[in-house]
Amino acid sequence: MIGITLLEPIEKGWSADEKYKAADQTGRTVLLRISPIKRQESRVKLYEMLCRLPDTISMSRPLDIGVCDEGVWSTYTWVDGEDAEQVVSDLSEADQYRLGYSAGEMLKKIHGIPAPNDMELWELRFGRKIDRKLEQYQACPMHYADGEKIIRFIEENRSWIEGRPQCFQHGDYHIGNMMMENGHLKIIDFDRFDFGDPWEEFSRIVWNVQLSPAFAIGQIDGYFENRPPEPFFRLLALYIAVNTLSSLPWAMPFGQEQIEVFMTQEKQIMDWYDGFSQIIPKWYSEYKNR
Repeated sequence: MIGITLLEPIEKGWSADEKYKAADQTGRTVLLRISPIKRQESRVKLYEMLCRLPDTISMSRPLDIGVCDEGVWSTYTWVDGEDAEQVVSDLSEADQYRLGYSAGEMLKKIHGIPAPNDMELWELRFGRKIDRKLEQYQACPMHYADGEKIIRFIEENRSWIEGRPQCFQHGDYHIGNMMMENGHLKIIDFDRFDFGDPWEEFSRIVWNVQLSPAFAIGQIDGYFENRPPEPFFRLLALYIAVNTLSSLPWAMPFGQEQIEVFMTQEKQIMDWYDGFSQIIPKWYSEYKNR
C-alpha cells in the first residue's frame, strides 16, 4: 500500500471491509478496500474476475491489489457521482426506464463470464440453500402471515432450477449498488460476487421496484432486449419467494426496525404475485398493458 494517502472513511454498506476515499502515489483519487487476511483468496479471485469484465460496463475498475499488516488491500477507480437510489426518483419515468434498461444491458455483460467448468450443478447448490433457508425460517420466532403460502410455492416449484446454467454474478445487483455520474449509471461493490444462475441475480430487483417500477421494468427489458421469456418470470417468482422467506431470520439480530422493513416488503410481494397465484408480477404486466 505504498504511496496511498487516506482521505476519508466510507461508512455506507454492510461489508466488513474497511473502505476509504484515498489518493494513490500519482495523486489520483481511488477507492481503497482493506479486507481481513482470511479473505485473501476470495479478494484475489474477485480482483481477477473484475479485470475480465469488458470495458463497455460502466463500473468502478480494479487498479491494484496487495497485502499489508492490516489485511488484503485493493484499489479501484473512484466514481465521483451521486447514489443512484437518492436521485432516480426525481427523474421522469422515461429516464428511470432508460437507466434501468442500461442496468439490464450491463448485467447481461457481467453474466457473459461463465462459471468454472468444475462448478457443482446449480440444482444441487441452490437446492441446499433452499433447504437451509426453509429450516432457518421455521426456527425463526417470528413468521409472515402468508409464510405457509410462500413455503408451498417454493416446495411445489423448486424443480424449476434444474438444468440452469451458471455464470459470474455481481452478487447484490440493485440500485443501492449503483452511482449516477454525468447522467449515466456506474456499477459498484461486487463484494458479494458469486457464480450461479444468471436469472437468480434478479431476485434483488425487489429493492428497485420499491423505489422505481420503471427502472425495474427497464432492467428486465434491457437484459432481454425487450423480449423476456416466460420461464424467466417463473424463476424470478421462485427466487424472490426464497429470498423473502430468508429475509426475516436475517433481520432478527438487527432489531424491530429492520424486521418491519421485511414484514412490509412481504406484503407488497404477496400483492405483486396475488399470493403467488400468478407468475408475472403486477408491476410489470400493468406497465406493459397500459
